Amino acid sequence: MLTPPQNHRPAPRVNRRTVLREFIRTFASFFRKPQALTGILFMLLYRLPEAQLVKLINPFLIDGRDAGGLGLTTGEVGLVYGTVGVIGLMAGGILGGLVTARGGLRRWLWPMAWSISLTCITFCYLAWAQPTSLITICACVGIEQLGYGFGFSAYMLYLIYYSEGELRTAHYAICTGFMALGMMLPGMGAGWIQERLGYDGFFWWVMGCCVVTIVVTALIKVPENFGKKHV
Repeated sequence: MLTPPQNHRPAPRVNRRTVLREFIRTFASFFRKPQALTGILFMLLYRLPEAQLVKLINPFLIDGRDAGGLGLTTGEVGLVYGTVGVIGLMAGGILGGLVTARGGLRRWLWPMAWSISLTCITFCYLAWAQPTSLITICACVGIEQLGYGFGFSAYMLYLIYYSEGELRTAHYAICTGFMALGMMLPGMGAGWIQERLGYDGFFWWVMGCCVVTIVVTALIKVPENFGKKHV
């Protein structure tokens, strides 16, 4: 029922040889794009802090206070992370879409990069203070997820920008593969790091990793009006 795009057309000849040739051409053209190396580094490392943080949020909320956690019940975790956190994430994403539609990605790239980085400090506070107030915990998790949702908008828009061109659909699919890899690889070692540093040290480690987010953001270049809504 959707309206087909203007450049939608059937492939003229499709057989095993052409499929293999197009498959290779798609990958080759992806890595030949301008700023390919910096673009891939951005895809892999922009979310380095969050990729580690997200693996330990639930264990941190559930673990007892003697282990450095907050000792919440399963129901309280559902409220804090599954409800308040999701609302904050959605609100941040919607806000990110609205502001980039007005000012473009280039204008909002740095505020979004700082947003996804600095809001991680709420977990440093939670691990240090171990508050008992559910309202305080909800506020901290909500702020962090709001900042993540807002900062993630820049990431998704950059994937769209990088994928522009003749093979945009296939290139975007490759971008999402790097996106998944950027979450999987850092997450593999997050538990090991936490076991050696404790929750307090782990969350400060995550804050230190925010430097990587800022560095890869400084490397990429986007057109001034990309993402801006043209009326």
